[in-house]
Amino acid sequence: MAKKLAITLKRSMIGRPEAHRVTLRTLGLRKREQTVIQPDNPAIRGMIFQVKHLVEVKEVDE
Repeated sequence: MAKKLAITLKRSMIGRPEAHRVTLRTLGLRKREQTVIQPDNPAIRGMIFQVKHLVEVKEVDE
């Protein structure tokens, strides 16, 4: 099975730079404590790295 990532927004987007807000929206995160499932690939990992201080990431099998 392919690995997937469960990404949860833990901190608010309020007051964050526009680049961080765009990255979170691209990941599919809109609200605090929302969780989305994304495929584990280098593009998604790069976006997570950019906002790692705002999100929590867990690997899941799906």
